[in-house]
Amino acid sequence: MKRTTSYILIFLIAFQIISAVPAGWALISDPSGSKLDLPKILLNQSPFDNFMIPGLFLFFILGLVPLIILYGLITKKEFKCFQKINIHKDHHWSWAFSYYFGLVLIVWINMQLYFKIEYDLLHLIYSMLGICIVFMSHLPDTKEYYRINKD
Repeated sequence: MKRTTSYILIFLIAFQIISAVPAGWALISDPSGSKLDLPKILLNQSPFDNFMIPGLFLFFILGLVPLIILYGLITKKEFKCFQKINIHKDHHWSWAFSYYFGLVLIVWINMQLYFKIEYDLLHLIYSMLGICIVFMSHLPDTKEYYRINKD
């Protein structure tokens, strides 16, 4: 069961990467949002004039950062720089960062809801994705699998 929970966590993060990278790139390459059929009215209550900043956040923070986390979850490779900023020293950095990433995804969706007039099914899906990532990272089997100092 230990490996099964980590496979599910890996799948959830991979799903996020697959959806965030192309969408973020589309917003960066066309900040008007027309490539994704996003009306400019969505930005009326936000601090942004176009979709460039949200696209950068989506591409880098919600796309490329989880790609690094995914690599760590799969390989369990040590990166001293990541382990240094990991406050959970007894667990692999990728486990801790997957938890943090789930929280960032939840905050990102809630900020969209704060600045947006209408709600979309995608908000529910990605909120649930963030919650599932946080939940899966905290299951005892997942935590045990990514524990560094096993007794």
